[in-house]
Amino acid sequence: MFARFSPAQVLLVVTYSRAARQTLRNVCRSHDETVVRRFGRAALFEGTEFGAFLALRLREKHGGDVQIERTTPLNEFETVPERVREAAAAYEAREHPSTPYAKFAAGTDHPGPERLRRREL
Repeated sequence: MFARFSPAQVLLVVTYSRAARQTLRNVCRSHDETVVRRFGRAALFEGTEFGAFLALRLREKHGGDVQIERTTPLNEFETVPERVREAAAAYEAREHPSTPYAKFAAGTDHPGPERLRRREL
C-alpha cells in the first residue's frame, strides 16, 4: 500500500491542522487505490479527476488548513546535472560524517553550496 510511484503528474496535499490530518488519514484509508504515497501530514494523490476530487473535498472541509499542489516526480537523471548527482554521492561517501558540505567541497571539483543555491534546475 502507498508504494507505487508513477511518472505522471500527481497532486501533493499538505495539511496544517490536526482535524485536516485526521481527515487526510481517513481519505487515504478509504481510497488507497488513489494514494500514491503518504507522509503523515501530506500525501500524493494520483493526478486523476478522482484524485482532484479528494483533494478539493479536503480543502472544502478544512479551508486554508489544506494546501494542494500539482507536481511531477523528479527524474534525477533528466533534470539534475551530473555534477550535482556526483557531488551528492561523494558527500554521502565522505570519510567523516560530521564534515559540513562547504568544507567537503572546498578545493575539489564539486560545486560549492553558494553555487548550488544560485542555480535553478
